[in-house]
Amino acid sequence: MEQPRTRPSQNRSRRPAPLPPQAGPHGRGSDAYGPDASVPRRPGRPVSPLARRLRALPNPRLTGLGSGLFCAGSMFLLGCLDQLLFGGSIAVYGVLFLLISALTAIWVRRADLITAPICAPIAFTTGVVPIADSTGDGLAGRIMGVFTALALHAGWLYGGTLVAGVIVLVRKVRLIARKAAANRAARGAQRARVRAEQRAASAERPRRPHPQDTPARALTPRARRAQQPEPQRPRRRTV
Repeated sequence: MEQPRTRPSQNRSRRPAPLPPQAGPHGRGSDAYGPDASVPRRPGRPVSPLARRLRALPNPRLTGLGSGLFCAGSMFLLGCLDQLLFGGSIAVYGVLFLLISALTAIWVRRADLITAPICAPIAFTTGVVPIADSTGDGLAGRIMGVFTALALHAGWLYGGTLVAGVIVLVRKVRLIARKAAANRAARGAQRARVRAEQRAASAERPRRPHPQDTPARALTPRARRAQQPEPQRPRRRTV
């Protein structure tokens, strides 16, 4: 007779749902059995007050046209202020030109780094117009005064252009170094991925069975004879 089948009871003990991670002393969830439980967290590097102040400064990214307009417009306004406040002092104007040239080289974006040294002489010439001494009446006298100021105070012009060029050169070198490091990291990750794929493929490949692992019935007579040890032949005694 067939015995009636009994269904398993529905009231089996179920595993309780895992509790959410409790908040740690730092306000974040921490798992006591997680990988980060035994690894202490390294404290961050202390930031100097000077670095904090530099980070708090504005850090715009100007295009080539924007950097030229910023440099030329700033120098023209500063030249007008120099003429009104200091009577056209070329020393004050030169120091302000060095500052504006450095800011233009810092704020220009990476794709337009070459425009900063080009904009510096144009901006210097634009700012000299309000403070140049006119050698005559009319527009011709003003133009002659501008060229005279450029010839007499070319040191400030070369200095500002050199500052912009050095800053742009340093930024370009750092950009090339970052790209090279990123390329090396990408190549290393690609090689590691290829090696992992090759290991996975070799692990999934079926292993060729060894003759000793196969049953004796599946072996050929030749393989059976190869597995059997050779009988030792008795040595002949010589009298």
